[in-house]
Parts: sequence; C-alpha cells; structure tokens
Amino acid sequence: MSTTQLENLAETLKEIVGDKLAGLQIQHGEVTIGVRAEDIIAVSETLRDNSQLRFDTLIDLCGVDYSTYGEDLSAKQNLRNKRFAVIYHLLSVELNQRIRIRALVENDEFPVVDSVTEIWPVANWFEREAFDLYGIVFTGHPDLRRILTDYGFIGNPFRKDFPLTGHVEMRYDAEQKRVIYQPVTIEPREITPLVIREEHYGDCES
Repeated sequence: MSTTQLENLAETLKEIVGDKLAGLQIQHGEVTIGVRAEDIIAVSETLRDNSQLRFDTLIDLCGVDYSTYGEDLSAKQNLRNKRFAVIYHLLSVELNQRIRIRALVENDEFPVVDSVTEIWPVANWFEREAFDLYGIVFTGHPDLRRILTDYGFIGNPFRKDFPLTGHVEMRYDAEQKRVIYQPVTIEPREITPLVIREEHYGDCES
C-alpha cells in the first residue's frame, strides 16, 4: 500500500471505529491499531462488516509476552505495562488492504480475551496455539485444548519466564514398557559457540 492509501485507511479507521481505538500507528508500510481486550468482538465485527473496510480474512493470530520488552519501548508502543497481548493480522481481499490489531490483555496473572472464532472460523487453531504457548484463555472458544505440546504438559513454553530446558523430560522405560516423564536432567549452562577462523581472516589490505 502507498503512503496515501495507508493514511486514508487510518483516517477511515478513526471515523468508523472511533472511541474503541486505543492507539493507531503507521510504521514499515503497515497500519496497526490498538484495542482493549473487552472491545475485540465489537471492533472485529466492524472491521469485517463495514463496507469501507471489509476485512473478511484473518491471516494470522498469535500471542505476545512483553515482560522483557523494556520501559522505553513499552511507552513508545503504548503498552501501558501490560504483559500479554493478542495480535491479529487481517486482509481485505476485495479492497486489497491489510491491518494489524493489538489487543492488550488486562490481567497478567490470568490473561483472558474473547474468541473471534464466530467472526473468522480460521481463528480456531490459532487461538488454541496461543492458549498452549502463552496460556491466554479465549472465552467462547468451542474446543480450547493444547495443540502443540503433549498431554499433561505443564506450563506455557513461549512465556519469557519459562526455562529453556523445560520442567520435565520423557524417555522410554523398558521395564514399564511405556514412555514416562521425569524431572529435567540437563544442567543449566552457558552456551558459547566456538568460532574458528583462518589467520588474518577479515583483515583489510593496505
């Protein structure tokens, strides 16, 4: 989209979405709007149904953990010290325009946002993935189960405070003739790559 098209889309969003906009920015050739989690259904329906917007396709949905984002960046992006957000990427096939929505979740301890599966059915598996990896609960989802991790998995692997080695490991036990779970046996260690270069590698010729 050209700069003029982006600016026109931004103005249209301000007029139509109105007071439900918690933020709007144009950056890297894309429009991103911020909304409150409690407004995601109303905003999504407007974006899909309004004749000037027609965002009929949900391209992607993912969770974000901003816990180590930094105060300066948080202030710049108007994150309001919120830890979790859900990001939606939308496409209007008819009007050939795209938009990103950032919905900030209010409760860091128990992040909850309404499911958009009734608006875009393709959100089903995307929301299950965000639930699995970030622990974000989508109310109204028809089948909110883990989708990538194993049955009985504990924790949410994409949260910034989740250990890189995980909490448990599994192995096949020959005596019990089944797979069993046990505490992780990998010791934490610093991983520094060994770099081997030829002598005078990268030297500039005089």
